[in-house]
Amino acid sequence: MRKFSKSVKKSSPHVGSPRLDEAGKQPVSRLVEWRRAEDVDRRLKKLINNLSLEWAKQGKIHSFRSKHSKTKAYARIWGLTRIWQKALGEKPTYIVEIISERFDKLDADKQDKILLHELAHIPKNFSGSLLPHIRKGKRKFDSKVDILVAQYNKIKKMNK
Repeated sequence: MRKFSKSVKKSSPHVGSPRLDEAGKQPVSRLVEWRRAEDVDRRLKKLINNLSLEWAKQGKIHSFRSKHSKTKAYARIWGLTRIWQKALGEKPTYIVEIISERFDKLDADKQDKILLHELAHIPKNFSGSLLPHIRKGKRKFDSKVDILVAQYNKIKKMNK
C-alpha cells in the first residue's frame, strides 16, 4: 500500500489521484450508474418484429444503459430466474444492459449485431434463464447469432 509522505496532506486534492475512503487509505471506485435506455428498447422491438421472434415477449425485455462498469463487454443480458420469479411473484423478465462507454462508440450495424447476440441468450421457452455460449462441448450459440444477423441483414437490404 502506498503511504503519503509527510509533506503531502491527506485531504489535499491531487489532480488525477483516486478518491479515497473516509480513512484516506483505500481508493474508492466510482459506482456504476444505470438509467433506462428507451432508444435501445425501440431497437430491440424493431429487431424482434423484423425477425419474427415470437418467443421474445417484448413487454418483458427491458434495457438499461450503464456507466462506470469495469467489464470489457459491450452489453450483457440479465434474466430473472425462477427462484426470483417465485419470491417476487413476477413473470420471466430480461434486462439488456448496454455498457455506454463501449457500445455507444460503435456504428449501428455492430450495435445491432450485439443486440442480436444478447437476444440469442434468451431461450425459446422464455423462462427467465439464459443460454450459455457453449453447452456440453457444442458451439451452436455462435451459429445461432450468425443466422440471426444474416436474416436481419437480408431484411435490411430488401427494405432499402
